Amino acid sequence: MGRYKKQVHSPLETMALAEKLALLVRPGDVITLEGDLGAGKTHFSKGLAKGLGVKKVVNSPTFTIIKEYEGRLPFYHMDVYRLDEESEEDIGLDEYFYGEGITVVEWASKIAEQLPDERLDITIRHVGEDKRYLLFEPHGEHFEQLCKELAEWE
Repeated sequence: MGRYKKQVHSPLETMALAEKLALLVRPGDVITLEGDLGAGKTHFSKGLAKGLGVKKVVNSPTFTIIKEYEGRLPFYHMDVYRLDEESEEDIGLDEYFYGEGITVVEWASKIAEQLPDERLDITIRHVGEDKRYLLFEPHGEHFEQLCKELAEWE
């Protein structure tokens, strides 16, 4: 299948798309989010958390690196923008990436070498004041199938 592209027109549409994705993920899935500041990465994470049944308010973990939430599956929300090389091993990324929860990594390109081979990369691009394009790049058969199912819901 390759890439899947979706256009959204508001933060609510971004969150709704992520909620749909939450119905398709399984334990151990890793989703990366890239995009400029204000592109919608945290809105996407909020929608995914809502779809996973997380009741707590989800916000950017900018200064804590990782926030953990309980839902139907554990939800691990990472923002590695400020992570330095010495800290990468200290926080035990593999425990999250190969655990029982869903891991979302904002600014994942900063730790590209440590990401699992199988994952879903999502890039969010501004194309107007309220318009965004989300580009889904699946790595692995599971994520290819996930994107195919997501595309069929349109």
